[in-house]
Order: sequence, then structure tokens, then C-alpha cells
Amino acid sequence: MSVDHQADIAKRAKLIVKTSIIGIIANLFLAGFKAVVGLLSNSIAIVLDAINNLSDMMSSIVTLIGVRIGNKAPDKKHPMGHGRYEYLSTAIIAVIIMYIGVTALIESIKKIITPEEANYSIISLVIVGVAVIVKIFLGIYFRRMAKKADSDSLRASGTDALFDSVVSAATLVAAVVFLTTGIAIEAYLAAGISLLILRSGYKMLREIFSIIAGERADSELSKQIKAEVKSIKGVEGAFDLILHDYGPNMTFMSVNIEVEETVSAREIDDISREIRRIIFYKHHIYVNSVGIYSINTQDEEVNAIYRRTKDVLSHYEHVQQMHGFHVDRKKKEISFDIVIGFGVKNRRDYYLRIKRHLHDVFPKYKINIAMDIDYAD
Repeated sequence: MSVDHQADIAKRAKLIVKTSIIGIIANLFLAGFKAVVGLLSNSIAIVLDAINNLSDMMSSIVTLIGVRIGNKAPDKKHPMGHGRYEYLSTAIIAVIIMYIGVTALIESIKKIITPEEANYSIISLVIVGVAVIVKIFLGIYFRRMAKKADSDSLRASGTDALFDSVVSAATLVAAVVFLTTGIAIEAYLAAGISLLILRSGYKMLREIFSIIAGERADSELSKQIKAEVKSIKGVEGAFDLILHDYGPNMTFMSVNIEVEETVSAREIDDISREIRRIIFYKHHIYVNSVGIYSINTQDEEVNAIYRRTKDVLSHYEHVQQMHGFHVDRKKKEISFDIVIGFGVKNRRDYYLRIKRHLHDVFPKYKINIAMDIDYAD
């Protein structure tokens, strides 16, 4: 890891810590004010809003803990670092939000069954109105810092803060409706808000679990990386790109490249080093593996076999790619890789059908096909 990259990681951690501390202080004050106002006015919506602010404060605390653990240096047990703890902290925040949503829904239903009249005052409404403005600014600030730090935890907290501003605004609406018409709708409003909180937490949890499970690489990023690899002199193609995400600023990459069979080991080493240098410099991604496909399409007979193979594969709509084509005329072997899309229900049967077809076309050759996964665009 370069000194500059270490400095970037430290700067990112400092930014997240600073933002989280601001969030903790702001939400602590808001929760206190709203709790007092809610209890004095007998408003469940405002009390739930105060509890929601406490959950936001807890979210910021979890973010702080997550970034502290996530920035620990790699060790023997965790050689790739501890960055995934940040994803775990985001999952915990999502669970907290869902718990608040369930609790709020239960309390709202109780108030619907056994209603209690609220007692609003001008001061209480002013405090809630100020809270709406504070939450809007806090949400915008969190999301802006999340973009700078590339932090899912801050992004989640920012989204939650903006959502809270809507909750507080809805509480104001309920108060105005009650004061002007005498109709109490806040228990129903609180129930609706609870469902929205649950939805927000579930969506957040689903997204972070998808990242932890291992998502497909971003299409634009994978295409850009392949183009950069192929731009290096001597590289005929780039395939099987896999990005291994070990947390923010800790992504590892493996890729296979095609080179002519006449390229020397020294030239291959130079190419591999150049790939590592370019990809890290441009994307801060560590290239831990560069596989080599040797291609021999200079021979006319080999070219004819290549064209015939491509023609056969063109009849199989789910074959997305062929690469690493090599013919050993002495051993009578044809070797290459194919990428079969996920649209096929039984990829192995599909693969065997292709292999049998090619064996019929080239009966004198042994057909060696490696079935690759559709890793990236």
C-alpha cells in the first residue's frame, strides 16, 4: 500500500468521525427537545419522532465504531484488512431503523385503538418546525460527506435524516389539522410513518447484504478497466475480470489477458507490472493476479479452425464470449474458454451440448472447453 493511499484512508476516516460526532450531538439535542414537547403535549407522533432521533444518534455511534474497527491494520488473521466491518455497521444501522419502525407501529396501533387527545402549543410546534429545518440540513450534510468519503454508513445516516425531516413535517401537518378542524389523525399518521421507517430499514439492509454477498462489478468500471488493460502493448484481450471487495478503499482484482504465443516471459512480466501500476494509479485497486492465455492465430489452419468454431458458437444465443483460443496441432487439441450467461437454466447441459457439437465438427481433435462465469461486463 502506497504512502499516498494510506494518507487518503486516514483522511477518509477523519472525515467520517467528524461527521458522525456532529450527527450524535445534533440528534441528542433534537431528541431531548422533542421528548419534552411530546410528553407535555401528549403527542405520540412527536414522542416517536424523538425516539427516531435517538436511533439516528445510535446510528452515528455505530458508524464511529465501524470506521474505527474497519481502519485497523491488516493482521495474520485478516490479511485483507478489516474494511468489511463498515458494511456490518451499516447493516446494524438498518436493523436499528427496522426495530424503531416495529416499535412505532405497535404504539401507533395502540393509540388508534385507545385514542388520547393531544394538547399542542405554539412553542411545541415551533420546536418541531425548527427540527424539520435542522434535519434537512443534517441530511444534506451527511450525504455530501458520504460522497466525499465513499461511506455507505454515512449515506444511510443521511438518507435517514432526510426521511426524519419528512416525519417531523408530517407531525406538524397532523397538529395543524387537529388545531383547525379538531380531527385527530396523528395516530394514523404515526402508523403510516412507522411503515415507511420499516421500508427504509429493509431496503437499506437488503442493499448492504447484497454487497456483503458479492455483487457484480459496476458495469462502467469493469468496461473501463478492461479497456485500460487492453490498451497496454502486447495485450490482445482482457477477460474474466473479478473484483474482490474487502471494504472501502480495499478492492482486489484478478484478470486474464490474451497474448501471442511468441511473447517472452520477460515481456509478460513487464505487461503484468504495467497492469498493476495503471489500475492502482487510476482506481486504487490492487491487482493480485494476472492470468495468461496464449493464442496462436498466425497459422492459416488454426485461423480456419478458429473461424469454424466461432461459427458453431454463433448458433448458441447464451454463449456471450469465447477467449483464450489455442490449437495444439501435434496433440490434436483445441482449447478455449466460453462464457455462458445466467439465462440458461442448466448451464452444464448447455455446455455439454456445445462440446458434443464441436466434437462432431472436429472429430480428429480433443475439445477442451473451460466454462467461465459471467463475472463482469
